[in-house]
Amino acid sequence: MKKLFKTLVLTLALTLSFAAMAQEQAENATPAFEGVVEDVQGGAPVAWTLTATQKEAGLYELTFTGIIAEGYHGYPLSDMFSAPLFTFAEDVTIEGDMRETEPTHESVDEFGDVVQHYLGKMVFIQDVKAEAGAEIKGEINTNICTNETNQCQQSSFDFAITLGEKAAAEAVAEEAVVEEASEEAAAPATAPLDWSSIIEAILWGFAALLTPCVFPMVPMTVSFFIKGSQSPTQGRIRATMYGLFIVALYVLPIAALILITRFVGGDAVTEDIFNWLSTHWIPNIIFFLVFMIFAASFFGAFEITLPSSLVNKSDAGAEKGGLMGIFFMALTLVLVSFSCTGPIVGSVVINSMNGGIWMPILTMTAFAVAFALPFTLLAWFPSMLKNMPKSGGWLNSVKVVLGFIEVALGLKFLMTADQTYHWGILDREIYLAIWIVVFTLLGFYLLGKLRFAHDDKVEHISVKRLFMAILVFSFVVYMIPGMFGAPLNGISGYLPPMSSQDFRIDGSEKNANVGVKYGDNLHLPHNLKGYFDLDQALEAAKRENKPIFVDVTGHACNNCREMETRVWSDTRVKKILSEDYIICALYVDDRMELDEADYYTNKNGKVLTTLGRKNNAIAVERFNVNAQPGYVLLSPDEEILMPVRGYDDSIEGFIEFLEGGKAKM
Repeated sequence: MKKLFKTLVLTLALTLSFAAMAQEQAENATPAFEGVVEDVQGGAPVAWTLTATQKEAGLYELTFTGIIAEGYHGYPLSDMFSAPLFTFAEDVTIEGDMRETEPTHESVDEFGDVVQHYLGKMVFIQDVKAEAGAEIKGEINTNICTNETNQCQQSSFDFAITLGEKAAAEAVAEEAVVEEASEEAAAPATAPLDWSSIIEAILWGFAALLTPCVFPMVPMTVSFFIKGSQSPTQGRIRATMYGLFIVALYVLPIAALILITRFVGGDAVTEDIFNWLSTHWIPNIIFFLVFMIFAASFFGAFEITLPSSLVNKSDAGAEKGGLMGIFFMALTLVLVSFSCTGPIVGSVVINSMNGGIWMPILTMTAFAVAFALPFTLLAWFPSMLKNMPKSGGWLNSVKVVLGFIEVALGLKFLMTADQTYHWGILDREIYLAIWIVVFTLLGFYLLGKLRFAHDDKVEHISVKRLFMAILVFSFVVYMIPGMFGAPLNGISGYLPPMSSQDFRIDGSEKNANVGVKYGDNLHLPHNLKGYFDLDQALEAAKRENKPIFVDVTGHACNNCREMETRVWSDTRVKKILSEDYIICALYVDDRMELDEADYYTNKNGKVLTTLGRKNNAIAVERFNVNAQPGYVLLSPDEEILMPVRGYDDSIEGFIEFLEGGKAKM
């Protein structure tokens, strides 16, 4: 009882203190300037009033009060889809975040989530910096819904209020055209960090250590640093610098090339170069042939080596002392091991071309760190040298295994050229058939049933090789159903699209969009129907009064294929896309030549004559989307309904995104 009494007294004291503070603030503040907000056209289920109070010189508090009609409710700012949107003119300086009163009601929606909303009245407060006599203009966009059926009505008001010293100023509001697209909605969809490429580069870095050119040098190099140093600490420092120089020798050349192109030609030129490397048939065919040459080298057909004079000069420089000597030791390692690491480094760089101009630098850094790390770690903990396996024939086996992997990965570049130019050479079945054969041969090699010229005879296999063979043959079994139309979600990003599959066990059509513009060559996944030309999609949207789902995609986009396989395949997603949206896929890397009537002039006045370049310009100039995938929800009047969405494989998040666009319509 005593404790309760103290609590009551403390609460009363705090209440009186806040009341006194509020009264003092009200007495010091300039009286509010009031204005009536009216719905000129009538029919909106909410009426707004606006007042402004001068808090101090140059700082005003705007209070927006919405009176909600009976039977309706509004939403708080925490509801990103349905909350009122207050947009101020560009010359208005906003101070801090908008505040609001506590929601007055809670309910449970159809998904079982607790939803807060306002009944009767909602109040929002925003501080602005302005001088006396300034005019504050802007818009209020509201989404007010019925309590029983949750049917929503959207209304928009223009407001304007002139700030004074002591006299009241009128605030005028009138029904306005709804502006759906906010600054957030038009935010660019930047390329997400491609973690798969980075992880792949790290694995390649560790794999390079196990090649015959590198592995024997690890204990030799570490022993040199330990024995040739005056103390263990000095040896560790020298070995650490050795590792850092290795990283720099791999990363700096590719970084320099990128920075030079940016300095000479700017971002646009650099991006054009990488786009050309990623999509044009010439570099893709070259990359494919390079991968096959690398694979042949790993199989023992020949060795890729650098001129011996270059290696000898670097080795002579390593005899110098200090940091310069350590640098030349690192350079010697890079040059001597080139016959094994060259194909791997080429694979890492080429595979990262699709991820944007910075991905080659990031992936090469990941590769180099993984490659150099053991040299440093073993110098810090030399006792680990005792646990290292001895050199032997197994090192050549590592090269051969990498050769099989090079063959499999090299096909991706031939696939890219085939898809962007619609040659029809490498359909999904052919691609899978090659992979099945390649990995089957790899499995037999691991079991010792297949030998190359430089391999030792396998009298018996180790437990490790047995388990590796089991994994490889399991992967082969996993791929076989793909020959009959199985989606193969785990590797969908590396395969040709399902539309190139000639035979499907379910008997579905190869392409459901034959007849629409460009539909003879382009496709939508999961037998969905749609368009590949934005103007044609807009006409359909106006005719059917539906929003448009714009898919900014590409033939060479791995993340696009993963989204289609993992997210679009969900029955709920397919239902929404097929029933509630007009789908429009904009391929930004397609090389199809346009008819002259379809040429597109970009904002710089350049005439674009291929479909991919036209779609890329549309995505950047109209939607500010410069990465794939980019998902844009449009009204038939080309208003952006939701913030642009990029790569995110959350099915629930994607459904929420689509439902939000429907609600905005």
